[in-house]
Amino acid sequence: MAILTKEQAKQIIDKVLSYSTADEMEVSIFGGRTGNIRYARNTVNTSGETNEIRLSVNSVYGKKVGSSSTNEMDDASLKKLVARAEEIAKLAPENPEYMPMLGPQTYPDSTTFSPATDKIDPDFRAQVAADSIGITRGDDLTAAGYLEDFSGFVASGNSKGQFNYNTSTSVDFSVTVRTTDGKGSGYAIRDFNDVSLLSSKDVTNIAMQKAQASSTAQAIEPGKYTVILEPTAAGDLLSLLTRGFDARSADEGRSFMSKKGGGTRIGEKLFDERVTITSDPTNTEIPMSPWDGDGLPRQKTTWVENGVVKNLAYSRYWAEKQGVAPLSSAGGRGFGGGGYIFAGGDESIADMIKSTERGILVTRFWYIRAVDPQTLLFTGLTRDGTFYIEDGKIKFPVKNFRFNESPIIMLNNIESMGKPQRVGGSLIPPMKIRDFTFTSLSDAV
Repeated sequence: MAILTKEQAKQIIDKVLSYSTADEMEVSIFGGRTGNIRYARNTVNTSGETNEIRLSVNSVYGKKVGSSSTNEMDDASLKKLVARAEEIAKLAPENPEYMPMLGPQTYPDSTTFSPATDKIDPDFRAQVAADSIGITRGDDLTAAGYLEDFSGFVASGNSKGQFNYNTSTSVDFSVTVRTTDGKGSGYAIRDFNDVSLLSSKDVTNIAMQKAQASSTAQAIEPGKYTVILEPTAAGDLLSLLTRGFDARSADEGRSFMSKKGGGTRIGEKLFDERVTITSDPTNTEIPMSPWDGDGLPRQKTTWVENGVVKNLAYSRYWAEKQGVAPLSSAGGRGFGGGGYIFAGGDESIADMIKSTERGILVTRFWYIRAVDPQTLLFTGLTRDGTFYIEDGKIKFPVKNFRFNESPIIMLNNIESMGKPQRVGGSLIPPMKIRDFTFTSLSDAV
């Protein structure tokens, strides 16, 4: 399916709005092409491409809302869709938190669309897989990987005159490499808007090196260690932190951002002074949609500055209730909603290793589960390449650990950081953290 142009999308939206008899109506259209290829045991086993378009409407009478959607764009189907949504709205109970629709808005320019990604075809996907499989076969290793690409658009408009339109692309690639005896495992992942930044060979080489280096893992005692977290591992935990940047959950006492006795912890120093977290919809490395779920323009925002909490996200409803201006969340794709930029440092992972007397290098975490949501204490496991460091050198691979740790504590135990790298739609630096808690060993590879 070709991406609808801005003019084509607006023409359809205006037509649907003309069928409405409700007090308010919002129309949204989403469409695009999603392709994928998957391989395991050095052999492609599935590939495919889907094309879809979907139109949905919200019809409103007072504070009663009815919704309906369709993938048929002919006039009869669209009229039937509107009638169904209005019928549902009349039967629905009132929504006490309903906010009137917005009028026209001004949005920043978007850089979420890449022509190179839009041109991906089955031959390109096959080549990505072949490039990855080819180098693992040559080294007597086994690869399993997955590539998914998307190219599409979203548009919406309402009876108050608001209209927005944006095109976007994305590509995600991950690969796990195992030694033939199954004792060594390595993993690497990358995501971009622009596929020209992706080299499946380079990503696979990283996973290969980890697989080969981790095949003779030894058991060491769990306990508190200095850890060097690669960006993927750091992102696994920091995504759990950014999900808490919500004012309502803080005000209602459901968040680590809740203050004892009521209110939020805005203005408090919760982290090391080197911690600064921002978001910027126009950032070229992690571009985002120009608007949020309420239709408000996204803006550059500082969430944490020098360890001090500066802002929390306010929906239109909660902002009105609290008497403040609404503020969009970062709201990107992937990592914790994505879109967050963590300030880093200038140390490489090699530099961090050289300065470590005794520590653990972690590739990534998995199977993370909450232990205490209000202190953000989590448990999980290391995976796909965990290594013991002694006297500034990697000595040997170690068996995987279970950890019990909070990203809040982690961000108060920073020793050094490196250059941020895109992970799941956010920019995350590698981090060297002291006193990270490993509680037990795991025999899983």
